[in-house]
Amino acid sequence: MNRRVWLVMAALVPVVSLLGLLGWAMAQTGGKAGGLGINNVFGEVDAKAGPAPALALSLLDGREITLPDLKGKVVMVDFWSSWCPPCVAEAQDLEFTYRAYRDKGVEFVGVAIWDEKSAVQRHVRTYGVSYPNGLDDSGKIAVDYGVRGIPEKFFIDKNGNLAKKFVGPASPETLGGILDGLLAQPAQ
Repeated sequence: MNRRVWLVMAALVPVVSLLGLLGWAMAQTGGKAGGLGINNVFGEVDAKAGPAPALALSLLDGREITLPDLKGKVVMVDFWSSWCPPCVAEAQDLEFTYRAYRDKGVEFVGVAIWDEKSAVQRHVRTYGVSYPNGLDDSGKIAVDYGVRGIPEKFFIDKNGNLAKKFVGPASPETLGGILDGLLAQPAQ
């Protein structure tokens, strides 16, 4: 009988511990489900001002791009996935805007997250995306930028500082307004 009690206790301890952990997590989040996904609230949101987080991205063509490579340019970093309907819907608008601004000192960098390389390559080919794109396999870049859903765009000024964050798909007019404002600021 003593052995049976120990076996039951050994089985119950992990279950009780797990239930306690789940209860603690519910209390911490106010009962709201966590996790990342497709954004359903769109628009400009507060961005933590200061130097932009580091970015070292292996591109689809095998090259690597880093923020220091883009020094002196206004940079838009777009976090997206090929399976995300808002990301797909804005693909042509992003490409249109990129072509309008690439010769004005602007660079776009696409960071595909939660995706597969073949799907990312197909998306880039299908929508004629000409700006650099890569896959954040480890999720490190997304974590460093504090990405909470997709699509999310981070705008970096000519001095390498995080200037703006935009959640959701953006029209060429919205993107142009943000880019024009950042281009008008002097580099230091």
